[in-house]
Amino acid sequence: MPDIHGLLRASFEFDIERNEPGGEFRLASGEPLEPIAGDFTGGTYFLCPERGGRCAMVFASSEGAGGLIADDLAGALEIIIGLAWQDCLGFSGGGDLGVMQTSAQHLETRLIRTNPEIAEERARVAAALSLRALPVSDLVIRLHAAASRTEPHYVVTDGRDLYGPPFGEYSAPRHGGWR
Repeated sequence: MPDIHGLLRASFEFDIERNEPGGEFRLASGEPLEPIAGDFTGGTYFLCPERGGRCAMVFASSEGAGGLIADDLAGALEIIIGLAWQDCLGFSGGGDLGVMQTSAQHLETRLIRTNPEIAEERARVAAALSLRALPVSDLVIRLHAAASRTEPHYVVTDGRDLYGPPFGEYSAPRHGGWR
């Protein structure tokens, strides 16, 4: 059985060994960001400077999109393990919560089909890290609320360009929709 780090990397694309983003990332305000993990496509997860006793987490994709995921690491990990969050944002119809809910259900069906052990893997990671296992619909609401607050305080820059917005314009995959 893979360890928790292995599950985070293989099943949830959260690899703590990929924490070198290859640039000078910071918030648009100039505040520093601490890279803590990467995904398979070159995106990076960052912790923000502490505010009110919490360190929010932002993500910057290799395609130039980015924004706030959650107000703290635990909340972000609950979203990362419980939801196909990047695709949910990508197929959000520009940030429409209803479209995100529909997309999340299609994505969840596809994920279960391709990885029948996903529920067990989620439960193992959640238990090991003392995280809550929340329904997909609740996670979508939390992700939407966080991503909607990206501007103005959580806009990511690499020193040349601003990243964002976190919401994609499409409501479903092109060329055939949800299958």
